[in-house]
Amino acid sequence: MALNEYEIKKQICDIGKRIYDRNMVAANDGNISVKLSDNEFLCTPTGVSKGFMTPDYICKVNAKGEVIQANKGFRPSSEIKMHMRVYQKRPDVGAVVHAHPTFATSFAIAGIPLTQPIMPEAVIALGCVPIAPYGTPSTMEIPDAVEPYLEHFDAVLLESHGALTWSTDLLAAYMKMESVEFYAELLYKARQLGGPKEFSPENVQKLYELRRKMGLPGRHPADLCLNKGKENCHNCGSCSSKNADDSQELVAAITKKVLEQLGK
Repeated sequence: MALNEYEIKKQICDIGKRIYDRNMVAANDGNISVKLSDNEFLCTPTGVSKGFMTPDYICKVNAKGEVIQANKGFRPSSEIKMHMRVYQKRPDVGAVVHAHPTFATSFAIAGIPLTQPIMPEAVIALGCVPIAPYGTPSTMEIPDAVEPYLEHFDAVLLESHGALTWSTDLLAAYMKMESVEFYAELLYKARQLGGPKEFSPENVQKLYELRRKMGLPGRHPADLCLNKGKENCHNCGSCSSKNADDSQELVAAITKKVLEQLGK
């Protein structure tokens, strides 16, 4: 049974409280949106804590992010452009969540994508989480930086900023945010213990096949690694263009050194 508009507003407030209570946002950080139709979207307002919203806070915008309806004192999040780009490029998406979960954002600040295949649930339900290059908040820089990743992924880290997830509905988009943060926390802790043990490429493919049999929505497993032309990004080790360039430079330097040694 489809929810009416007021019920969706209540759900947005509930998810807002969840991301606030789970330490995924501080103060007025983060934003949430839900697609009602091709030209109607509900979204959280700017300048309010996501943990203390009520349905009357929620704004309605069109596909350009322009206000259709907003109560006095409220206006759409300044990051609505980022949400609209997701909806524009991914017609299958029904909701978008942006937050600053501490472990995932730490990886984003460090410039480390979440690509290591270390647990079945993350490989099957989440896939790789690349890093979109840094963009100035509230400008078109962030939507432009995110766009290349929308076709192949269902979540992305925003360099030095936070995380963005999207899915068929609001609960699913929020669950992806939870999964991103849980995966990041486990990866961080495993690194403190000497480094995680990764799945072999063969086991990754088995997990991909399980996902296909389960018929999960979304675009993962990715058909192509954006950086190295591989079938997928797991075991690739680089899902940010900057890191890919760095890796290629490192390989070139090592190759040069080896050839010099062989020539002696």
